[in-house]
Amino acid sequence: MSAAGTLVPVRLRPGLVLAATFVVGLVAFGWPFLTRPGSALDTSHSGDAPFVFVAVLPLLVAVVLAELTSGGMDAKAVAMLGMLAAVGGALRALGPGTAGLEPSFAVIILGGRVFGRGFGYVLGAVTLFTGALITGGVGPWLPFQMVAAGWVGFFAGCLPSVRGRAEVLWLTAYSFVVGGVYGAVMNLWFWPFASYGPETSYVAGASFATNASHYAVFYATTSLPWDLGRSVLSGVVVLLAGSALLRALRRASRRAAFDAAAEFEAAPR
Repeated sequence: MSAAGTLVPVRLRPGLVLAATFVVGLVAFGWPFLTRPGSALDTSHSGDAPFVFVAVLPLLVAVVLAELTSGGMDAKAVAMLGMLAAVGGALRALGPGTAGLEPSFAVIILGGRVFGRGFGYVLGAVTLFTGALITGGVGPWLPFQMVAAGWVGFFAGCLPSVRGRAEVLWLTAYSFVVGGVYGAVMNLWFWPFASYGPETSYVAGASFATNASHYAVFYATTSLPWDLGRSVLSGVVVLLAGSALLRALRRASRRAAFDAAAEFEAAPR
C-alpha cells in the first residue's frame, strides 16, 4: 500500500496521464470565460462536447494502461473497477438525477477512498458513462459529467489517512460538500451561454467579481435546492453504511491480494 493507505497508488507515468485529463477538463469547463466578447467561437458547448468526449475517453484508457504497465494496477483491480462502475451505473437508474438524488456518488467516493486517487478518477468517469448508457442520459453534458465525477473520486482519495469513526466522519463531510460542488461545477457547462436575466447571467468582458456575484445568485435560486438532495443523500449513505462498505471493499481487496508480490517456486521433481 501507499503511504496514504490506498491500494492502488498513483505512480509517475499514470500520474502524468492523469494530469493531462485534469488539464482537458479545466480547459473544457473554462474556455468560455477566456474568450473575448463577440468572438467567432461557438456559442454553445454542444459544439465542443464531442471533442471533449474524444479527448477524455482515450485518456481514461491511458490511465488504466499506464497503471497496468507500471505495476500499480493488475487484472484484479481492473475487475474491481468494472464491478464498482457497474454498481454505480445501476444505482443511477434508481434515481437518475431526480431531485438531485444520486446514490451512485457514495460508490464513487468510497471506491476512491479505498483504492486511491487514480482509481477514483477513472471510477467516477466510467460510472457516469455507464449510468448514462443505462438511463439513456447521453447528451452533450455527458463528457462534462464524466470529468466532474472523476474529480469527485480523485479528491476522495486525497482525504487524510485516518481509520475508524474519524474516517467515516471525514467521508460524510466530504460527501455533503462535494454534492454541492459537483452541481456548481456542472452548471458551468451551460451557464455562460444562456440568458437568465441581468442579475444572474454571465456577462462577457465583465469583471470576475461581477460574474461571480451573478453566478452566486443563479446558483442559490436554481441549483442549490437540487444539489442539496445529492449532498444529503450521499452524506446519509456514507454515514450509515460507510463503515460496513469500507470494510467490505478492503476485505475484498485483501482476498484479491492487489498489493501482494508474485512469487514463483520451483516445480517439485
